[in-house]
Amino acid sequence: MDSTLNKLLSDFPILDQKVNDERLVYLDNAATAQRPNQVIKALTHFYQTDNANVHRGVHTLAERATADYEAARRKVQQFINAPEPEEVIFTKGCTDGLNLVASTYGEANISAGDEIVISIMEHHSNLIPWQQLAIRKGATLKYIHLTDDGELDLDEAKQLITDKTKIVAVAHASNVMGTVNPIKELAKLAHQHGAVLVGDGAQAVPHMPVDVQNLDVDFYAFSGHKMMGPTGIGILYGKRQLLEAMSPYQYGGEMIGFVHEQEATWAELPYKFEAGTQNIAGAVGLGAAVDYLTKIDMSTVQAHEQELVNYLLPKMEAMDGVQVYGPQDPTKHTGVIAFNLENLHPHDVATALDMEGVAVRAGHHCAQPLMAYLGLTATARASLYLYNTQADADRLLVALQETKEFFNHGSRETK
Repeated sequence: MDSTLNKLLSDFPILDQKVNDERLVYLDNAATAQRPNQVIKALTHFYQTDNANVHRGVHTLAERATADYEAARRKVQQFINAPEPEEVIFTKGCTDGLNLVASTYGEANISAGDEIVISIMEHHSNLIPWQQLAIRKGATLKYIHLTDDGELDLDEAKQLITDKTKIVAVAHASNVMGTVNPIKELAKLAHQHGAVLVGDGAQAVPHMPVDVQNLDVDFYAFSGHKMMGPTGIGILYGKRQLLEAMSPYQYGGEMIGFVHEQEATWAELPYKFEAGTQNIAGAVGLGAAVDYLTKIDMSTVQAHEQELVNYLLPKMEAMDGVQVYGPQDPTKHTGVIAFNLENLHPHDVATALDMEGVAVRAGHHCAQPLMAYLGLTATARASLYLYNTQADADRLLVALQETKEFFNHGSRETK
């Protein structure tokens, strides 16, 4: 483990506890990450010293809250290398951002006979909005499938994306397979046919350097809670020319220019898409999380997780009775590892691991079309982050072996 990251473990008080009399090993980071003291303190400080509504107030607290809120926006802009802060919109989360694009850009630009292309590995948040938009508009929804190694089939993508395609929406990294998708190539392909590329960055932004200008994505959504920020806050990045042409997502305070009895005008970017009182404290907390990750450097985070995957994945794949899904090459894998134990339901596996203090997720992971494609109903899933260690990986391996032996022994006794 990188010595810099080793020193950070004390920043996460929640990890210093026992679960079922065992040291907690938290491996459910794809669902939500833990927060360091620096984020918790930023939230407490805001509520204790600066809490007020933003933008319109002229009193001191309102001005300080506004400064905190807009500083967080600029931090995110720099973190993802967006050209300008006005292209960074605060949302409730990644799901909210994707729905915003579908409900505004999608409604205005999709007509009967048009095509929307997504991948079979999409989280429901980046599937259902497009599915329902296609149903409403009489458009066709197409799916890019996978290679035998669990990677997105780029050759099929080249066949599916045509001049009829108006939107391509793909996860930058899969929340089940651990697959990192070629977003930059897909964006180039989409643009060649006059389509826009919508990226779901929920599983990418917390774990690797992301440069939206280099990727040339048109829209890119992600959530704060997966990158150690508060829940209920997220980001939608969009290119200015697209955002300016779009209608507001919601109506009310903050997002207006001027209101007459029979008509209204809208505020400039980004406020046109930030109706009502936003999650101000959440934005401040997200800014603190960005500060934390920036100080570490995302290349260091990515290298650390890759080191853990290089260690853990081959050992899991070599275990008898363990089936791992996704790319077998660790270098093509994020820290998300989906797996099943032979003849055991994933929920039973997750419960057994929890008895050993190891927290993993089990279920369909909001990716039911992918499960059906793989011929599964559910999997267990271990997901790593910067505060996990090789010792955590070893604990998972031991707990898996003990789970196998316990259930196999029980099965033999009942025969």
